[in-house]
Amino acid sequence: MNVFSIFSSLRNPIFARLYTAQTTSLLGDALTWVGLALLAFDLAGKNSAIVLSLALTLRVSAFVLLSPLAGAIADRFDRKPILVATHLVRMVIVSLLPFVTEVWQVYVLIFALNTFNAFFTPTYQATIPLVTGQNDYPQAIALSSATFQLLGVLGPGIAGSVAALIGARQVFFLDALTFLIAAGLIFTLPDRLRASSQLSSQTKGRTWRDIKDGTTRLLTDVPIRYALFMQLVASIAGAQILVNTVNYVQGTLKLGNVQYGWVMAAFGVGATLSAVVVGSANRRLPRTTFVLCGAILVTLALLPANFSNLALLIVLWLLAGAGQNCVNLPTQTLIADRISADAQGRVYGAHFAWSHLWWGISYPLAGWLGSYFSDREFLYGSLVGLTVLIAVQLALSPQGRDREHIHVHKSFWHEHEHVHDEHHQHEHVRETLARKPHNHFHKHETMRHSHPYQSDLHHHHSH
Repeated sequence: MNVFSIFSSLRNPIFARLYTAQTTSLLGDALTWVGLALLAFDLAGKNSAIVLSLALTLRVSAFVLLSPLAGAIADRFDRKPILVATHLVRMVIVSLLPFVTEVWQVYVLIFALNTFNAFFTPTYQATIPLVTGQNDYPQAIALSSATFQLLGVLGPGIAGSVAALIGARQVFFLDALTFLIAAGLIFTLPDRLRASSQLSSQTKGRTWRDIKDGTTRLLTDVPIRYALFMQLVASIAGAQILVNTVNYVQGTLKLGNVQYGWVMAAFGVGATLSAVVVGSANRRLPRTTFVLCGAILVTLALLPANFSNLALLIVLWLLAGAGQNCVNLPTQTLIADRISADAQGRVYGAHFAWSHLWWGISYPLAGWLGSYFSDREFLYGSLVGLTVLIAVQLALSPQGRDREHIHVHKSFWHEHEHVHDEHHQHEHVRETLARKPHNHFHKHETMRHSHPYQSDLHHHHSH
């Protein structure tokens, strides 16, 4: 297993630009949440936790309500203007945050910000398989996930240092600049990033049918449905970690902010390392095997947590982070594996909504256990997670059916040198180029049949 294989997807220049844009906007997200925490304290003082918790609730609500619509739109229109527009609008919104003077203004702007985030994320996820080859999209998804997890660990520290240097409110202007840079990178992508060459339909009711179709495909495909409900198991454990770790470290162990940072960094490092491992493993094991192992790992890591010291807690949270991403990452890849390219946007949108709905259930459960069972919250949370895990395994296990191949149409953009002959003709802006070797971007269309070794490859060119 070559752990560096996840970087092979960066040889594709289109994905490299898309990935760079995502990384830049993720740095902006870190600036957003650190700046928001400081802004909440400035506006609400000791009640800042209430402001942040409600802001997070609004964030999840925007994702659950709007992601299915975003996914349906991503299947019907060119994705490039969607990606550019969502960055530019978010740039404007975060530019308004330095001028906030009331708490309600924070709520309005955060909901608006995550409304457009709900449109960006499923569109971005569905675009990765579109711009990479069939052999590269698992590594591309893994690289994106590893970057997300790594910046989740490093981003707040970077953002906190920047905020200390330039000021809490000024950090939002730098945040806006990251969105502008990301939009510029996406603007340089090919003019058409569509899953289908057909014109978008304006038939009345089409969007609602696409939303229902995304959820239907999500819940009727056996391996994807199994992975989705295993994400509920992972969210139960993950919510316990995110909500109750601070009380255990500072309240039970009587330690400080630095030690709490170590523990949470271990959780993020575990998630990053597992993204590298899962991406490198590719298809050596079924995706659902990773999902099951990850759900077991993240749930069992919580069992002894209430009886651990700092060193053991760091190890447990490292394992929990690894387990959580072993559930989440293969689930995204399963959608790229099993859903036709012209429907991936709506399915990614439905998945984004459902997976965040799980967190909407798990956060209150974690809060309740932390309030009423403060000396056993991790133990009881682990038992709840194990109960759900067993139920999902008994009721929804795919039993190896994720190895089955269905008819899937895939397309991806790439670049290579070619010469025109009687078998290879298309128009150029300058006719003189047609008779010379030259490079440009074009798209391959593939149909994968039910037999795992049978496939057809068709070439289409777009300028």
